[in-house]
Amino acid sequence: MKVRIGFGFDVHKLVEKRDFYLGGIKIKHSKGALGHSDADVLIHSICDALLGASNLRDIGFHFPDNSAKYKNIDSKILLKKVVKLLKEKKYKIGNIDSTICLQKPKISEYIPQMKKALSEVIGIPEGDISIKATTTEKLGYIGREEGVAAYAVVICEVVK
Repeated sequence: MKVRIGFGFDVHKLVEKRDFYLGGIKIKHSKGALGHSDADVLIHSICDALLGASNLRDIGFHFPDNSAKYKNIDSKILLKKVVKLLKEKKYKIGNIDSTICLQKPKISEYIPQMKKALSEVIGIPEGDISIKATTTEKLGYIGREEGVAAYAVVICEVVK
């Protein structure tokens, strides 16, 4: 069995008067992530990790941020397309481990909903999706509540 590991990272600025999407769900907060799409950093980092594991470049290559086609798009649609690309290349997703870096809001209560949403899109059990959250102890742009970041690692099996 051949196994491939992928790593993904994404960051977005937090701004007033914008909805906040994280892990495929809407989070109640006074700020939202700024981006060309819905700016869901968790999904974007997972997409990059999956694309990296399968050596299919990165999210910007497949969904350029200067394309009107992807303006304000739901990131779950992008994730679904990435999963389809992996299936076409004969990769099976094993598990996903992710960390969200965010000072506020606290998101622990939202993690079960995120896991459910991601499981439905990706087609793997919720138990194969780990979502953790941390702050930066008020340090840097995340600590000043100016931005949000997410990291993801995935394992994929080559089933050729």
